[in-house]
This record gives sequence, C-alpha cells and structure tokens, in this order.
Amino acid sequence: MLMTSPPDEASPASLQAKEELLHLLSISGTLSGICIGGVTLFHTMNASSRAGTLVDDLLAICALGFLICTYLIVWALRTRVRRYLPQLVRLVDGMFLLSLTGLVLAGFLMVYTVL
Repeated sequence: MLMTSPPDEASPASLQAKEELLHLLSISGTLSGICIGGVTLFHTMNASSRAGTLVDDLLAICALGFLICTYLIVWALRTRVRRYLPQLVRLVDGMFLLSLTGLVLAGFLMVYTVL
C-alpha cells in the first residue's frame, strides 16, 4: 500500500492550491456581493412574477453558496492541517461551480423576465 504524505507547506501542489484558493477568494466574494445586489434589485422593482420570484430565490441561494465558498477558502488557507487541503480545494471548487451555474441560470431567467 502506497502511503502519500500530506502536502508540505512549500510543495508545488500546496503552493498551487494556495494560489487557486486566493484567486477564488476574491472572485467568490465579488460574486456574492453581485448576487445580494441582484436580490435587492428584484425586491425594489417589486418583481412579483413567478419568474422574478424564482430568480430572487436562486440569487439568494447563489449568494449563500458564494459566502460558504468564501468561508471555506479562508478556513483552508488558515488551517495548519495540510493533510485535508486537497479535499478542501475540491469542496471549494465544487461549491463555486455549483453557485456559478446557479448564477448563470438566474441571469438567463432575469433576461427572460425583462423581455
């Protein structure tokens, strides 16, 4: 059985994971703010149509996903247990992709409600 050692602080894999997390940190923080702004916009416009309510809910869920992403990224960057870093990076990537997919879907629905 092959035993793999946890990524070292200075290992190339650890440095690449840290770099990826730092990039995703600013992006997910920005996208959560955009989602929250979209929710606010729909509330002020009184979009009471069914599609408007769906977009509102979808944007709120996306904002929550991006905020969880941000929290997980900060946790992954600050943790001293490097053994779990690859799993945390995969979890952050999955959460980010899921939230981004929801945001794209909400964008399509927003355009649909405007037209």
